[in-house]
Amino acid sequence: MPLRVEPDATFRDALRNQTGAAGRPLAGMWVCSGSPLVAELCAGAGLDWLLIDAEHSPNGLESVLAQLQAVHGYPVLAMVRPPVNDTVLIKQYLDLGVQNLLIPMVHSVADAEAAAAATRYPPHGVRGVGSALARASRWNRIPDYLARASETVSLTVQIESEAAVAAVEDILAVDGVDAIFLGPSDLAASMGLLGQQEHPQVRAAVEHCLAAAKAAGKPAGVNAFNPATAHRYMAAGAAFVLVGADVSILARGSESLAAEYIPPGPVVQPSGTPASY
Repeated sequence: MPLRVEPDATFRDALRNQTGAAGRPLAGMWVCSGSPLVAELCAGAGLDWLLIDAEHSPNGLESVLAQLQAVHGYPVLAMVRPPVNDTVLIKQYLDLGVQNLLIPMVHSVADAEAAAAATRYPPHGVRGVGSALARASRWNRIPDYLARASETVSLTVQIESEAAVAAVEDILAVDGVDAIFLGPSDLAASMGLLGQQEHPQVRAAVEHCLAAAKAAGKPAGVNAFNPATAHRYMAAGAAFVLVGADVSILARGSESLAAEYIPPGPVVQPSGTPASY
């Protein structure tokens, strides 16, 4: 007899219950290296959630699958960001067993509706049916998976443009959108403030969206590596935050070692030729 299994709790469930201390925001980090080993290392750190990124990181279907398997034994929620809001790609991610999706570059109600439809089987959506072949259903070992599939998926859409900020109330109202996530870097770029995600206008736009989410009764999250900014957004109502990234931690940590032990001098290229300044 095959083992009958149940799907894991979703990010939506955790937000509803506010995992951990009563009412506190969920703290997480990016996993961008593409390495299952690094993903597992981060999974055991004690954070609430991880975002496995495939938009700006070297991740394909196989490496996403390996990272999901690596972190599955740890008490951490795994969210995955595909590179694009695409029905076919979302289908593949869901069939891999991704339960928590963050869809990037959702600028309009139409974008949000397309993402929601991609996560649901007909007649409520357009997700292709391949559960017998899919890890999502544990190869049909989850009872009544097709009827229950929407219960196993949490959809967060990313608000990261002026157009999305202008439409945020309508995006929040889309059936199937469980939460929104603010991306200050791309938002700043769309506002003509490239690289200035701490600019007062960008912060004001983020806080406007946090307030809109609160009014709509839906959670909102934000990316904020600056601790002061992260705490500011949490105080303003952010229900979940990303406060670091594996690659950033490794980059800054290795630079710190170099600064401690390597005397100042010209940077030498691998060829042995000093770099020009």
